[in-house]
Amino acid sequence: MGVAGAGAWGAALANAAAAAGRTVILWGRDEGKMRALAETRRSDRLSGVDLVPGVTVTSRLEELAPCDAILVATPAQATRETALRLAGTPGSAPLVACAKGIERGTHAFMTEVMGEAAPDRERAILSGPSFAADVAAGLPTALTIASADEALARALCDALRGSTLRLYHSTDVRGVEIGGAAKNVLAIACGVASGRGLGASAVAALTARGFAELRRFGEAFGARGSTLMGLSGLGDLVLTCSSAQSRNFAFGQALGRGERPAEAGAGRLVEGQFTAEALNALARERGVEMPIAECVEKLIHGSLDVAAAARSLLERPPKREE
Repeated sequence: MGVAGAGAWGAALANAAAAAGRTVILWGRDEGKMRALAETRRSDRLSGVDLVPGVTVTSRLEELAPCDAILVATPAQATRETALRLAGTPGSAPLVACAKGIERGTHAFMTEVMGEAAPDRERAILSGPSFAADVAAGLPTALTIASADEALARALCDALRGSTLRLYHSTDVRGVEIGGAAKNVLAIACGVASGRGLGASAVAALTARGFAELRRFGEAFGARGSTLMGLSGLGDLVLTCSSAQSRNFAFGQALGRGERPAEAGAGRLVEGQFTAEALNALARERGVEMPIAECVEKLIHGSLDVAAAARSLLERPPKREE
């Protein structure tokens, strides 16, 4: 099995696949960093976690050609470039998107991006409530793999599942993608409330009403209710909205404390920061009301401050809960 992308998530997935008995090739573009990783076996993105035996490290993308599946673990906004490069190499292994986001500009979901960039490859999406450090350390985790081809989804589950990693399969590709992308944006809102000191009640309310927004958005795109209520929807939302271990939640906390968006990320990739605009654009196209997500986008762009965002949500007219 191949893993394209040697960041925290890529290294974690490589460890998980190797622990499941697979021979794994982990690719990263930086030759110097990959050489160092091959020597030390320790990722600078995962504190205290070493690569397990069975993971081979390379900076040569063509070495992924013999793999029977490739997990594309590069960030959402880099998925197209990675898929294009993989399309230009030998082999026909299916590509599994592991990023949670929506492409800026095109507003395309990850499997759509891979379908355009590598049209001859089968594709799937991996998502669910997970922190890279937990997966890399072998802590119990459950995820969902979705593909339009149910046989492929089942095969990928069998290939990745291990003693601490439980996999579920689905054919609801869009539902799984939506859960992963939307929850990142909504987690920023919860982080803002936490950083501002608005209390646990406010965070709980934002999580619940955020899920209502996620559900409305998912239904507008034909997602199944069971998917939205499952691991890749509600499960991932609850995890990401409740822990500073989430980059999106931590980014929101920094915004809540008054930091500027350019500083709040602390140099780390925050997928929700890039997905917010695309998520809201798609919601407007489908006539989906997402006031929390809209506030997040305005906070990121600096057109709304935290106090005004809180007022705008609290002063909305009373309505029936649904």
